[in-house]
Amino acid sequence: MSATFKYQPTGLHGWGAPRSSSRNLARFFSMRFACNSRHHKILHASVSHPSSLSISHDSSTETESTLILIRHGESLWNEKNLFTGCCDVPLTKRGVEEAIEAGKRISYIPVDMIFTSALIRAQMTAMLAMTQHHQEKVPIIIHNESERATAWTQVYSEKTTKQSIPVITAWQLNERMYGELQGLNKQETAERYGKEKVHEWRRSFDIPPPKGESLEMCSQRAVAYFKDFIEPQLKSGKHVMVAAHGNSLRSIIMYLDRLTSQEVTSLELSTGIPLLYIYKDGKFNSRGSPVGPTEAGVYAYTQIWMLYDEIRGSILHQVSSPFTTYVLALSVIHIWKSYQDLHNSRYSFLVDDSQDTHAKRQFENYWKELTNP
Repeated sequence: MSATFKYQPTGLHGWGAPRSSSRNLARFFSMRFACNSRHHKILHASVSHPSSLSISHDSSTETESTLILIRHGESLWNEKNLFTGCCDVPLTKRGVEEAIEAGKRISYIPVDMIFTSALIRAQMTAMLAMTQHHQEKVPIIIHNESERATAWTQVYSEKTTKQSIPVITAWQLNERMYGELQGLNKQETAERYGKEKVHEWRRSFDIPPPKGESLEMCSQRAVAYFKDFIEPQLKSGKHVMVAAHGNSLRSIIMYLDRLTSQEVTSLELSTGIPLLYIYKDGKFNSRGSPVGPTEAGVYAYTQIWMLYDEIRGSILHQVSSPFTTYVLALSVIHIWKSYQDLHNSRYSFLVDDSQDTHAKRQFENYWKELTNP
């Protein structure tokens, strides 16, 4: 029998330990603690109850999912300063490096499925980014354009399917179609038609270039696709990455952040810079700036939760002993300190009040598990 993709997402704060978790956990302990493994003693460490926490005793849990948006890395026509639009142009060497760097920055953010445009530069960016992901799952493009395509690309191993991430391509996520400008040099076009006219074509919301799309027209197809196909996945708890283009992503961000037509026209997205959103209670909360130099700070928050969830998974799936309990108790204190450090740092915008309360509740519940076996 053939295997089909079965998405098994988990909440942002309840992410089970992946295949590589034992390796990551060992690295974490080796970095944080001085241990004598032969005698099972911890050196230079002490344990105390995190009594400084203000705890909410509401035991309910809330499902959260992550949305990652990435504009493709630099393309060959970006490099040549040409209008690209819907022409299918690959990445430059720099674009490949940008995609790999983006992958490093999202390597600890869970990904259950990927959506890309139908253009190769977006698909290359998604594939290259996932080579850096700690889950070590293989992204596989789903071909369902015909019965033959579906049959010929069928995976017949359930094990392989579980080690894969489905990639859905959609022309609706393509870059805005630039019509008669496609392939033209931007500087030469400005000299020919005038800078003001070209600026109007490029930056206005509802004025298209000759035989092309306006941002408004691009927004209609991109946002409709997002609402119909991507948002339902997030609502079900799946963690999603979208690799697309400047204008299709601006359109989606306009919807997520409720921007006006004037605000979106001034929004600039850098190539290869991932943006993180948290979806919770029907709302999208931005965790990264499109143009700010501190985008790397976005991922500190998720790395802390990644360590927490791996430790939690370990204690729930391993035979408990005084040694493991002691080590895990130390680790939860260390992670909570890291969380507090983040809360007090210049990256405090990553943590809002509801997340703060949720974090305190989770750490208190975990502490109870440790101290009341």
